[in-house]
Amino acid sequence: MDDHLTFASVHDLAALIKTKEISPVELTGHFLDRIERYNPALNAYIAVTAQRALAVAAAAESAIVGGQYLGPLHGIPIALKDLIDTAGIPTVGGSTLLKDRLPTKDATIARQLFQAGAVLLGKTHLVEFAYGGAGINHHYGTPLNPWDLDTPRLPGGSSSGSAVAVAAGLAPAAMGSDTGGSVRIPSSFCGLAGLKTTFGRLSNAGLIALDSSLDSAGPMCRTVADAALIYQTLASPDPADPDTWNQPCDNVLDDLDGDISGLRLSLPRQYFWDDVDAEVEAAVRASTQIFANLGAYIDELDLPELDEMAELRTHGSLTAVEAYLSRRDELENQLNQFDPIVSARMLDGKTMMAADYFDAKRGFAQLRPRLYKTLTSVDALITPTTPFAALPVAEVDREADYHRLNGMCLRNTMAVNLMGLCAVSLPCGFTRDGLPIGLQIIGHPHAEGLILRLAQAYEQATEWHKKHADLSTLA
Repeated sequence: MDDHLTFASVHDLAALIKTKEISPVELTGHFLDRIERYNPALNAYIAVTAQRALAVAAAAESAIVGGQYLGPLHGIPIALKDLIDTAGIPTVGGSTLLKDRLPTKDATIARQLFQAGAVLLGKTHLVEFAYGGAGINHHYGTPLNPWDLDTPRLPGGSSSGSAVAVAAGLAPAAMGSDTGGSVRIPSSFCGLAGLKTTFGRLSNAGLIALDSSLDSAGPMCRTVADAALIYQTLASPDPADPDTWNQPCDNVLDDLDGDISGLRLSLPRQYFWDDVDAEVEAAVRASTQIFANLGAYIDELDLPELDEMAELRTHGSLTAVEAYLSRRDELENQLNQFDPIVSARMLDGKTMMAADYFDAKRGFAQLRPRLYKTLTSVDALITPTTPFAALPVAEVDREADYHRLNGMCLRNTMAVNLMGLCAVSLPCGFTRDGLPIGLQIIGHPHAEGLILRLAQAYEQATEWHKKHADLSTLA
């Protein structure tokens, strides 16, 4: 099979499957071969479901030959972050504490993908219990960012394995989850399009929770159009998740290629630019000229609400309370089995007083409507996804530096979760060392269609998404 299919988009692969130019079995076999060849070095997958994948692909092929084509995900191989339950397949959330956990039913988003005909290649690594932006896991190993095979660099977290799998051509697309940036950070570090959905747009039923008030599942893909397709497949009310009720049901694919002229895009003056690497800042600011050439209005905007949000200094503590509550028994009785960089943050939630917790929750609740009012004249914000490109793992994985640098990985993304917004990250350039730089487009709540249209326009006007990591030295 031609190796150019390795980095083809889901849309292009779907067209080839629909016209029977390739079969789901051939395509699945191609990616399984690549996983067998490269995963031992990259460590993207914790479990590979080869036998199941080939059987499902064979069933898809028979259905398509018989005229029962389900749509553009039919026969498409995918990977799932290993906190998304899959019936009969271990789902351990990146923790040895759950090494024997075997779900009896699929998570809602997994079931939706399978019903659409997607073929599960396997489950991908993550930070233990999804609690970390850098992407480090000391128990199962940290996935290797494929953009630098000589110096191990951060894959981004917590959806580290999903990002590495797609960036390295070990899957055409993958699912992650995002509580404070866990889809966008690894997408930024690995050069992908990653969508952080508005809370409640996709079901969390059957996902191992970190913070049930912020967790948002999202796709990680090579193109914006692929992210839009998967989002459209999954965005629907779910009786098993009450947070999905009363959500707007728009079709983001209908206007994906629509005109962006006349839209107002703003660069916030505050919060997002502190300690940003010069190459990252230059690439993100240069992206505004592309949008201007496409007819968008570009300006800068004061967002003092975000400075107030930062002053609350409670994001870690609030999520720590949720995390501690969900893992209290293990933390009290099996602390030595946790990754210490995770347990240290969770234990912060043990000592926070209830009055402080609810005061902080109230503070965020009061900030959100004020921020929305400030944003009424703005269609979207443009920011760096992360303040820097992927750092060397050794530089971050030091006791004195981890929590500071992990916090910096999360800073620009966590504001979106805390304020109830949606966002997409996509590549907007590369550093002198050849590392991807992420552009973050932030939208109003439930504005996935608009931010995806903006991202699609930018992607179509640039070539960054067409660059791929070179794995030849692993051969």
